[in-house]
Amino acid sequence: MEFDFQYAWRILPALLDGVVVTLEATLCGIAIAIVGGLVLAIVRLSRQPILSTLAVWYMEFFRLTPLLVQLFFIFYVLPQYGIRLNGFVCGVIGLGLYYSAYTSEVFRAAIEKIPRGQWEASTALNYSRGATWRRIILPQTPPIVVPVLANYTIGMFKESALLATITVNELLGTALKEASVTFRYLETITLVGLLYGVMSISASLAAQNLETYFEKRR
Repeated sequence: MEFDFQYAWRILPALLDGVVVTLEATLCGIAIAIVGGLVLAIVRLSRQPILSTLAVWYMEFFRLTPLLVQLFFIFYVLPQYGIRLNGFVCGVIGLGLYYSAYTSEVFRAAIEKIPRGQWEASTALNYSRGATWRRIILPQTPPIVVPVLANYTIGMFKESALLATITVNELLGTALKEASVTFRYLETITLVGLLYGVMSISASLAAQNLETYFEKRR
């Protein structure tokens, strides 16, 4: 079967619509992962043994089980208990929860790099623990965490293709839907690969520039 450039050009707009959905899912998912990861890191480093242990269990569970299984659970199992969400929302939640287990370790490592003397100085200045976190500790973490979070964002962007398995018409889902009608998988999957490649390279270059920027600030 020869590559049909006219057919490829005809389906490109639909695939670009899928790209938009992929980007939306990735941005929403990484937002959840960043907030969730920060909360998990703070809880894990807290002085509450029970909460710290629960945070560790959460991280281990999501890191040791496949993302696809988690997506299936949210999309197919939760509705049996009255929790019904559309595929896109399920995908975003799944990506966010899964990656929060990884971003929490990034935040934890960054927080532990802050010299202990700064905690002691905040205590001497009569700062509350909340004020210490807000004014002293967390403002110092971006140069450490941003480059790593950028790499996780790229990883999430590529793994968003799994959302096609829960009826989300992101890039791969749109391509498979189109190919199921025409049976022209050569053009559709080739275009998907090229689009992912272009976006991944662009995101990687942006991450490298971001890392260089924060290295200079450090």
